[in-house]
Amino acid sequence: MNTPSLAVRGRRFRASARNAIELVDRWPTPLFDLAIRLYVASVFFRAGWLKISNWETTLLLFQNDYHVPFLSPTLAAVMGTGGELLLPVLLAFGLAGRFGAVGLFVMNLVAATSFPEISELGLQDHWLWAVLLATTVLHGPGKFSIDHWKQWPE
Repeated sequence: MNTPSLAVRGRRFRASARNAIELVDRWPTPLFDLAIRLYVASVFFRAGWLKISNWETTLLLFQNDYHVPFLSPTLAAVMGTGGELLLPVLLAFGLAGRFGAVGLFVMNLVAATSFPEISELGLQDHWLWAVLLATTVLHGPGKFSIDHWKQWPE
């Protein structure tokens, strides 16, 4: 009875592992990238939609509760709402996906630090969004994105 040598079994194992990794890179990884982008985009877009749907309340919140440094409450409300409506669309479609992710990362940081009465659970949400956005910033929006399909010139 001929059993393969340890070296042959090692090569077969490495080849099987490479094939498994290539398979994961082909479908589950791009789907996971897309899921991250859609989840975070939906969180921020819904926040922006809520703000624009009741503008008077939004202005009151920025005047009384959200203390954004260096900006007037009205300008902070306009910029925050605009960012929450535009950047998630870029992120969701993966159109300038890293730009959208960086913009939302900064907005997330400002939101978490400008509301002094944020709860521990609220901070945990902001940490989760920050990690997911950082993943897109560092890894890119993935294969299921306009950025990937378009292949912008460097």
